[in-house]
Amino acid sequence: MINGYFSEWIPRFIQYLKMRNYSQKTLSSYNITLRRFGQYIWLSRSHRGDLSKKWSHKELLRLDTDVLVTASEISGYLEFLSRDHQYHATTYNRILSSLSSFYRFLLMQEVIDINPVPRVDRPKVKEKELKYLKHSQVMRLLQSIPDDRDRLMIRIIYATGVRVSELCTMNVEDVDFDDQMIRVMGKGGKVRMVFVDEDTLDEIANIVGTRLSGPLFPGQSGKHISPRTIQLIFKKYAPQGITPHKIRHSYASELYRRSRNLRVVQENLGHASIKTTEVYLHTDVDERRQVYREFFPLASSGRRNTENYQRKSSEPDHYDDHG
Repeated sequence: MINGYFSEWIPRFIQYLKMRNYSQKTLSSYNITLRRFGQYIWLSRSHRGDLSKKWSHKELLRLDTDVLVTASEISGYLEFLSRDHQYHATTYNRILSSLSSFYRFLLMQEVIDINPVPRVDRPKVKEKELKYLKHSQVMRLLQSIPDDRDRLMIRIIYATGVRVSELCTMNVEDVDFDDQMIRVMGKGGKVRMVFVDEDTLDEIANIVGTRLSGPLFPGQSGKHISPRTIQLIFKKYAPQGITPHKIRHSYASELYRRSRNLRVVQENLGHASIKTTEVYLHTDVDERRQVYREFFPLASSGRRNTENYQRKSSEPDHYDDHG
């Protein structure tokens, strides 16, 4: 088994992710999370007593300590973080996910014999209903936007289910007006084709004009528009709490509700795992009402079956004389 310090294996892991075309934002997030964890492990191993004061002096913290850790050390790190700041459960789970990816990599490299992260209890995330807009509400939102460009950006998200980052990097040449599709550069540099309706294509054609290439939505400098600009557009027009991701959720929910084809929804959204797509499996009130009335014995539609059952139960049983 090969051992090593965080100082040498974190850069190797980041390079590994870079070779797999992870985005710069994701690489930065992994790097920060792993470095802070490595610094804590070094600090906890080299100092006794209260670590809080030394923890605040980041310039003094080091990474030259063995990457081999126990589940107890990981739990201790989460507990240490919670002393000064109560993070949301999703933050702790994100940290654990990053650590798990790192230690799976070390396991693959034969640096360690076992991944310690699965032995750590994960904080439970309270289930909450994700707010989104139904089809009619999205259409009313679009009708309320006077600016053609702003309206089209929100419409494309709803029409195709693309992420904000994917919308920002769209080029004119990515739009296939004949086959009614748009080429999208997704996470990790993965390319997929999304379908788009004729009305949305007509609005795209009006915005594009005679341009044959370049950013579909140019910013002030002529380069691709920034995600921040789209967020400001939502803040200006959309109801409170409705973000680009919620409109993407509306797209996925509507498509699944009508098709019941989760695999197609997964591919259209660009999800690597179908488990990520399963968040859109929620049912609406009409569907729940229909199922209740059709199948639950006390519901009105099932009342006749219940009464028939009671009537038959009150009748005397007739047995064969021979048993």
